[in-house]
Amino acid sequence: MSTSIAANTAGAKQLPWIVERSARPEAPDGAVEFTSWFAGERPRLEQQLLTHGAILFRGTGIGSPEEFALFLRTAAPSLLDYVTGNSPRTRIERGVYTSTEYPAPYLIWLHNEMSYSSVWPQTLFFCCVTAPQSGGETVVADSRELLRRLDPAIVEEFRRRGVMYIRNLHGGNGFGASWQDTFETSDRQAVERYCEGAGIAYEWRADGRLRVSQVRPALLRHPRTGEEVWFNQADQFHPSTHPKEIFDSLMMVCGNDVDELPQNARFGDGQEIGLASLEAIRAVARAAMVPVAWQKGDVLMIDNILVAHGRMPFAGPRKILVAMC
Repeated sequence: MSTSIAANTAGAKQLPWIVERSARPEAPDGAVEFTSWFAGERPRLEQQLLTHGAILFRGTGIGSPEEFALFLRTAAPSLLDYVTGNSPRTRIERGVYTSTEYPAPYLIWLHNEMSYSSVWPQTLFFCCVTAPQSGGETVVADSRELLRRLDPAIVEEFRRRGVMYIRNLHGGNGFGASWQDTFETSDRQAVERYCEGAGIAYEWRADGRLRVSQVRPALLRHPRTGEEVWFNQADQFHPSTHPKEIFDSLMMVCGNDVDELPQNARFGDGQEIGLASLEAIRAVARAAMVPVAWQKGDVLMIDNILVAHGRMPFAGPRKILVAMC
């Protein structure tokens, strides 16, 4: 059976660009058909991705992790592992993870995936296996537009000073992420080799914890379009991102020492980032957010440089898978 795809093409730029499958998604071998169509249309889709930044495929026939993995073998045969990732996730198979296990009642702020690292994905693929009962939208925003909307004085300060990302990782028993889960190994020497190769400063603590920090630019130019974008996670890493009850609990666990929090962000020179600047960034992000409400089988393809993403609070089961390349 042939696959017919109708794309919403009205307007010069949409976020996301929507591609809707007209064939019945529950038809036998629907996921195989969609995968074959995707392979044939890949050049056109990649061009649309550069224009819009994200493409939502609806009615793909993909209904399970196994079918998503089958699609990825064609769409993204060289997947990245989530080494040094800062979001709680479960690995489904090599290169395929749950999108996040951050508590359902809380918003995850906009961010470009792993922009705190020297190794980050160019493209993200999300797939909805179980749509939430309410909420749980993935929110997206054009990183070019974020840069245009931000106060030029804030932009120039971040451009000049960069961002230092700091993480305190426990050794297997503690609050936040462990270094074993973060680096996907229990071999200390392997962690040290990775850090040295990636330009990550590290310090082993006496209680088995690992403190890591890395200075990264706050802006980036897209390698294909040459466009400059806002590309950092300063507002998401900073402890002020947490609701008050979570922040208070964290501070109590850390003995009211902000330097002992699971993660933090400073300017690249180590100085504090002003709360007024962080709140101004969040206000721009909030105004730029576009919610993507999930349906089972949806696949969302994101250019990780051109588009930032986050997650709205939700109720009920929600299973969104993610892969990066």
